[in-house]
Amino acid sequence: MTSSIGERAASMVRSDDKGGFPPQQQDPPGLTQRMEPVPDHGEETYVGHGRLEGLKALITGGDSGIGRAVAIAFAREGADVAINYLADEQADAEDTASWVRKADRTAVLVPGDLTERQTCDRVVAEAVEGLGGLDILVNNAGFHWDKGPRDGLEGLTDENIERVMRTNLHAVLWLCRAALPHLGEGSSIINTTSIQAYDPSPALLDYAATKAALNNLTVNLAQSLGPKGIRVNAVAPGPIWTPLQPATRDTEKIETFGSDTPLGRAGQPGEVAPAFVFLASPSDASYVSGTVVGVTGGGAVF
Repeated sequence: MTSSIGERAASMVRSDDKGGFPPQQQDPPGLTQRMEPVPDHGEETYVGHGRLEGLKALITGGDSGIGRAVAIAFAREGADVAINYLADEQADAEDTASWVRKADRTAVLVPGDLTERQTCDRVVAEAVEGLGGLDILVNNAGFHWDKGPRDGLEGLTDENIERVMRTNLHAVLWLCRAALPHLGEGSSIINTTSIQAYDPSPALLDYAATKAALNNLTVNLAQSLGPKGIRVNAVAPGPIWTPLQPATRDTEKIETFGSDTPLGRAGQPGEVAPAFVFLASPSDASYVSGTVVGVTGGGAVF
């Protein structure tokens, strides 16, 4: 499960070395095995070092993409993992759970649509029951829509605004509130924000707004929960190759996805997971709270 830095970097780049991906489309929420190429979640490369030994984590959107990579990394670092996902993503969730179990850790599957408050409460309760407690909450589930003629306010539909706001922002507040009674000294919350919070695209106006709000919420919660010994941080990815992309973007945008970054390509989920591991580690990040870590391929997050 090891590779040199050069070999791994080369494996991340498409063969034509121009960024972007082959034309492809899916319906939301999208599935991993239908993607070309299939994303790298660190299945063959991530090596754990016991940084999260004995901890218990709930990861929303944990079936695929960044969430899957974080679940694999957490398990190899010694954590038991509960994975939240939509019912249509059952196949991906079971695959992710199999990687957690291969690391000899407990995997708990907790399906549910987080756009409803009652579901958020249930997901936390079932995760706590299945894991026997909770130490880490990773608010990773997210949604955006970037298909069709959509630029600025005129292209926003009520349906998409509601789904984006409820998934990306409302659910985070509900989940944090439900998880708080189970968190204590040394626990942590990690939110997935985005480079869109700093460099917003007009076509993702609603999505970018939720991610900027999450940055604010991260700092605010860090101040609020610090006296309880609970750290709150965030990771802001740039363009990352996940099922969300072919499921919510037009084909021509897929073909150039990530090519405008300073590194000239999109990132892979496995390249984002180590940032979550660092922030979750009660030893490595014991004095880190209220921080947003950018994993952007060179895009600025400040």
